[in-house]
Amino acid sequence: MLFNSLEFLVFFPVVTALYFVLPHRVRWLLLLAASCYFYMAFVPIYILILGFTIVVDYFAGLAIEKREGKSRKLLLLISLAANIGILFVFKYYNFINENLTFITGSIGFSNPFPFLDILLPIGLSFHTFQAMSYTIEVYHRRQKAEHHFGIYALYVMFYPQLVAGPIERPQNILHQLRERHSFDYTRVKEGLFLMCWGMFKKVVIADRLAMFVNPVYDSPGDYSSSALITASVFFAIQIYCDFSGYSDIALGSARVMGFKLMQNFNAPYTSKSISEFWSRWHISLSSWFRDYVYIPLGGNRVVRWRRYYNLFIVFLLSGVWHGANWTFALWGLLHAAFIIIGLISRKQQEAISEFLKTKGLSAVNSFGAIAITFTLVTFAWIFFRANNINDAFYIARASVSGLPHFSFTSLYGDVTRAGLSSWGFIFSAFLVVFLLTIQTIESGSITEWISKKSTAYRWTIYYLIILAMVCFGIYQRSQFIYFQF
Repeated sequence: MLFNSLEFLVFFPVVTALYFVLPHRVRWLLLLAASCYFYMAFVPIYILILGFTIVVDYFAGLAIEKREGKSRKLLLLISLAANIGILFVFKYYNFINENLTFITGSIGFSNPFPFLDILLPIGLSFHTFQAMSYTIEVYHRRQKAEHHFGIYALYVMFYPQLVAGPIERPQNILHQLRERHSFDYTRVKEGLFLMCWGMFKKVVIADRLAMFVNPVYDSPGDYSSSALITASVFFAIQIYCDFSGYSDIALGSARVMGFKLMQNFNAPYTSKSISEFWSRWHISLSSWFRDYVYIPLGGNRVVRWRRYYNLFIVFLLSGVWHGANWTFALWGLLHAAFIIIGLISRKQQEAISEFLKTKGLSAVNSFGAIAITFTLVTFAWIFFRANNINDAFYIARASVSGLPHFSFTSLYGDVTRAGLSSWGFIFSAFLVVFLLTIQTIESGSITEWISKKSTAYRWTIYYLIILAMVCFGIYQRSQFIYFQF
């Protein structure tokens, strides 16, 4: 079930109303049933996959808590193997098999392994990582095992964040599933506003920008370098509005019922470095890799070359987490390279920064750092969005070589070729500027920012957002980008 669908427009108020009407002792059962229905609206049979991992991890958690020594580690490995095994079969088997076929074919052999004709379960990487965080936390004794099977199942399946996060830790969400939540007007108002803001970013900004991004990236050879550059900038905003829009709807729908999910985005395009960008973008995933991969590898507490190696591994895994394609791997490695180069050149950066400060150019320094970071992130997005490696390198080369020769005249022709009107394109460009301006002003939570405004100001914003969605929203049942991961 998509958040931007008529089904959800009925599903959400019905489930929420029942949640507050029903006695506290059965609310978990309502949410679990609603979450099952929500997930089964995609491919019903895949609920069995979730059920299998839930059973394995639930009993593994109980057993790990009781055991000592090597048997605890063995139980953890069994739990992780079950989760990673399912992820491998559905997400990576055909990719690895395709590369194996290429290798064996190049040396005159045939690949004996068959390809699997299966669909990737929606949101598999998200709930797999959330399930793994539970058993890892129980193993390290930072979380007690959950003895209520229904509560644990709800922890994995809680519908607001089931298919695209945020990837919650058990310490944050498990206890909330037991708490009694009463109807609170202020909290409900904030939650509904956050949902509207998320929906605005999705249907008004992201889906409208996609109208130019999709045709350009689907046939990059048919468009000028000016169009390729513009489409890449548009995609940087599109993917942010699409994914953070989903997160806002998830956080908002949970908040209406009294649950507080972790913040997943914090104005990432105002970052002054790639490291800062990753502390603001997809926070639940970046913190997951930090805590469960980077730190166990040694983190920063190792010699310099080993730290670079750790970063290389983490960002490679982060890339392939997003998809079984070399484009995603290169996207992750580009970010690793950016961070490593930043660490190597830290003294030079500090010297430049200090020079600009002494000249009274602090604002210029900050703007320059933000602009450079945004440019690097946008360049890396090319590899994330491109349909294949060849397209990615073609777009990257054409964008870099064509930047000094950017032409609005050729761009105008490309707009027509992509099927957009000139006014439609101008409106899309305005939305890009609007979003970046809001990010600069907002500085943190949008709900906290607007709560400080007067009543008249707030309600004017509410009505303008709703009016914009009605007048300018794109309603074509467009799936959220991160659903595919």
